[in-house]
Amino acid sequence: MDKAIALTQGWPWRDYLEMTKPKVVALMLVTALVGMALASPGWIPLLPMVAGLSGIGLMAGAAAAINHLLDRRIDTQMARTHNRPLPKGSVSATSALAFALILAVTGFVLLYGLVNPLTAWLTLASLFGYAVVYTGYLKRATPQNIVIGGLAGAMPPLLGWTAVTGEFHGHGLLLVIIIFAWTPPHFWALAIARKADYAKVGLPMLPVTHGDDYTKTQILLYSLLYAIACLLPVLVGMSGALYLLGATGLGAWFIYRAWQLKFQPQQYPPIKLFLLSIWHLLALFVLLLVDHYTNNIYGFF
Repeated sequence: MDKAIALTQGWPWRDYLEMTKPKVVALMLVTALVGMALASPGWIPLLPMVAGLSGIGLMAGAAAAINHLLDRRIDTQMARTHNRPLPKGSVSATSALAFALILAVTGFVLLYGLVNPLTAWLTLASLFGYAVVYTGYLKRATPQNIVIGGLAGAMPPLLGWTAVTGEFHGHGLLLVIIIFAWTPPHFWALAIARKADYAKVGLPMLPVTHGDDYTKTQILLYSLLYAIACLLPVLVGMSGALYLLGATGLGAWFIYRAWQLKFQPQQYPPIKLFLLSIWHLLALFVLLLVDHYTNNIYGFF
């Protein structure tokens, strides 16, 4: 027992956990779970659900760890990130890379062997898109980085869908579109709040290259697109009246807050929209889940 306690105290497990961005991964897994549910006429099959969520979560954690590794130099200069494990020296670059590879390989093998090859390869492509294409190149190359690179982060609902069905489907892609439209207002709100940090390290985030006012306009426009995208499941018959009412109300609320950010910034600062966007997406996907099982049980929506 004493040896176990000493080992736990000597190994900075909290730092390794932080590198996986557990809160972000948890939100991704909720959207993946909803993709699984909507792809299932009844309850989600147990093995694809458990193995699928585990594999997707492990590979998402690996992508986050690679993000920490590639961003370690700029993280040391930013107030928001200077206390991350690599900048503060509690985890070495070699250890971070090994950790990420272990997570990625374990997740891929789990998905390939217990779920299906399609989900394994799609998840690997998503990992590569976020960790290498976005973090390694786009983030430093263009102010549209989050728009182009946002597709990788929007994949979890489709991964959940393919984990259950083993095939592509347009309905799964609709869920990807929702998160794809959500990503710019979510991230640009944070970028406005952290503009000085991004400018200091030379990252071409939209508020740095085009100014706050332009970015707020883009946030408002993308919020409109996001609200429209949220209604797509109803238009194709994936969801019913309960989701329609909830999504309409949530969409109107989000547009109003984006409007406030643009025209009443003293009343609604950007960091509030950033935090709202997280809860908004979570509420939307929980609503999709509730609507799906309500329809299955009662059949009158």
